[in-house]
Amino acid sequence: MAALGAAAASPKRSVDLDAERLFLDIEGPRLLFVDGALDRTHSRLGPIRQIPFEPRSRHPLAAMAERGVGWAVALGRGQEGRCVQIVHVGSGGESHLPIDLRLDEDIPASLIETFAGGGWANRHLRLHLDRGARLMRSVRLLQDEGFVSLRDEAEVGEGASLVSTFLAAGGAGTRVDGEIRLAGEGAYAEAGGALLARGRQRHDANFVVRHERPSGTSRQVWRSVADDQAACSVAARVEVARDAQETDGEQSLKGLLLSRAATINAKPELEIFADDVKCAHGATVGELDRDALFYLASRGVPEAEAKALLTRAFVADAIDRIGEEKAREAVGKDVEKWFGGQR
Repeated sequence: MAALGAAAASPKRSVDLDAERLFLDIEGPRLLFVDGALDRTHSRLGPIRQIPFEPRSRHPLAAMAERGVGWAVALGRGQEGRCVQIVHVGSGGESHLPIDLRLDEDIPASLIETFAGGGWANRHLRLHLDRGARLMRSVRLLQDEGFVSLRDEAEVGEGASLVSTFLAAGGAGTRVDGEIRLAGEGAYAEAGGALLARGRQRHDANFVVRHERPSGTSRQVWRSVADDQAACSVAARVEVARDAQETDGEQSLKGLLLSRAATINAKPELEIFADDVKCAHGATVGELDRDALFYLASRGVPEAEAKALLTRAFVADAIDRIGEEKAREAVGKDVEKWFGGQR
């Protein structure tokens, strides 16, 4: 809370609005929000429209975000395969923004979000996927300073699929809260990503996946890397209702300490009321493999480069799950930039 308060009180400063740099070279609607307000000059709305939002979330940060002007994205027939890009730029202080995204029946789409700048950026995203809809979502948390808080509330319909991948690789602290309801039979949800922290940075992720109907599948794959005196915490929870038979749920939470003064917390949870389920979870925290470092050193690889190679491999299985090729390449470059900033 101290970091959040400090970010909210930070002074305004000029921001870089180089839209060509902020957006990826992908066709589709583009929305640029500066301090929670749409910059129409650098945006390309397409089918997107502005709507009033009625506060309804019980989550405290989401309720604050709903004070902002809400935006709705509804993708239906004729908009299959569309990629929506949303860039958030903060100039300091605090900003709040609620967004509602709805996919009609059998519509595939992708969503790429990028956070840059500074201050406190507070976002609330509602997702509704109708029967058979498929959404690939990539979130790049790249703010240089300040704090980013995200709240996701998703409802996944029958046979629909939601995959969300997060990368925290900026200088700001972050908190990601998510609640995914598998409300239809045969629904699929995946949430995870990589949290990279150094200095006194703190990243927190807290996701709950609720299986409400039979034959649902969920995956949570998180990788945390902490250096110096930084801290990363991940709490991943799966809830299986009594009627959600034949559920398949897995959680994989792994942490890598690059410094003995760093902290990584990993907390997988399962709450199961159904009988016919297949659920598993695992959590590990450790340091770089000394044998692997010795092997690379024996092949002439410098120590700093060897550590970077092993750490990249550690986070690869989380970020490589991004389906949009250009988004996956951009996230890979973000990771390389983070490693390039290591001492």
